[in-house]
Amino acid sequence: MSQSMKPITAAAKLGIYLPATPEEFQRSTPTRDEVDALRTDPPEWLVELRRNGPFPRDVVAQKLGISRSGLARSGVGDALDADQIGALLADPPEWLIRERHTQAKVVAEKERLRERQDD
Repeated sequence: MSQSMKPITAAAKLGIYLPATPEEFQRSTPTRDEVDALRTDPPEWLVELRRNGPFPRDVVAQKLGISRSGLARSGVGDALDADQIGALLADPPEWLIRERHTQAKVVAEKERLRERQDD
């Protein structure tokens, strides 16, 4: 018997924004096997959400190349869709440029520390 999970957990495992899912999914308690089946053979609604969003904050941050904290600092509230993300990437506002620079510094520092540990 496979363990069931809350819809928010299942949505997180699928990398999707729960409020954008069908009502049936939002009220479900899917099992791990059901989530795995959705990954393997996604229904059209899941394919569409993964393609066009709206995307949850962690996916938005990843697509923009910044941290979730950077999104919060910039005042980005809820999820963004693919068009909104594309517009930000095409003509990056100052906050996005600044947050990408901050993220690059954080990644470089982590890499420096990792290399130091390997020595």
